[in-house]
Amino acid sequence: MRLATFLVPDETPGGATTRQRTGVVDGDDLVDLTDPAVGLPGDMTALLGLGDEAWERVRTAPATAARRWGLEQVELLAPVTLPPKILAIGLNYRSHIAEMGHAVPEHQYWFNKQRTAVTGPTGDILIPGVSEQVDYEGELGVVIRRRAKSVPAARWLDVIAGFTVVNDVSVRDWQAHSPTFTMGKSFDTHCPLGPWIVTADEVGDVRALRLRTWVNGELRQDATTEDLIFGPDEMVEYLTTAFPLEPGDLLLTGTPSGVGAGFRPPRWLRSGDVVRIEIERVGVLENRVAHEPPAAPPPDPVVADA
Repeated sequence: MRLATFLVPDETPGGATTRQRTGVVDGDDLVDLTDPAVGLPGDMTALLGLGDEAWERVRTAPATAARRWGLEQVELLAPVTLPPKILAIGLNYRSHIAEMGHAVPEHQYWFNKQRTAVTGPTGDILIPGVSEQVDYEGELGVVIRRRAKSVPAARWLDVIAGFTVVNDVSVRDWQAHSPTFTMGKSFDTHCPLGPWIVTADEVGDVRALRLRTWVNGELRQDATTEDLIFGPDEMVEYLTTAFPLEPGDLLLTGTPSGVGAGFRPPRWLRSGDVVRIEIERVGVLENRVAHEPPAAPPPDPVVADA
């Protein structure tokens, strides 16, 4: 299955309202999971949190009379618009470790991105006013379906909803401010993801997926997930040793060689660039780069009369 979050055209007379919906892809259509015939929430995290009964309703939704929307009719959003947690592993492709001149890590190296960094599969990547060192990182994302603690690697597929394409956009100078990476990884719009969640049965062998990234049509990253040091099964086991993963959590599995920081001189993203990431059997993510608009001045303080 492929699950999406989307906005539909305004159909209210004289109105300007849109409503976020969830859907399952069926051919060129999206079956509306918020339709009364299925009756599920329009928020993916809420949907996943409902458990197995809701998951079965998703699976059978194409056979119902639920409303359908053509993919060309809707605006696709990030499939999980506000994940409870975004956790990303660093230095997990051998080729990327080599280009950056690091040693192969003995243990998994995790950091977090703030969840407000999420943007959709067609949203702009904004260059902040405080840096020009904005870089791309094509990555396979894993979306969690069940609350899970102490999960053995052999059971990892039992707790995931599926996979998505992610760009772990990085502001390299801010990333270097501290070893946690959080500041340089969490600027607004710096976690594009989508276009949907693809379930494991459609993806197949997760260690045999080709990942490619283009900038303005130039191929920059070309690798397979066979190059991963730690697989998603090991990641789920490692993380849940310490704390639970929850429905809607997003795990980023690392990036291969070919990032802008790996060139000499570095090749940072510029306004007007287009970044396209394609992962075999998962999907395509394409985002334009633009300068962040100037911040609006803060409002004048309210002073009470004496």
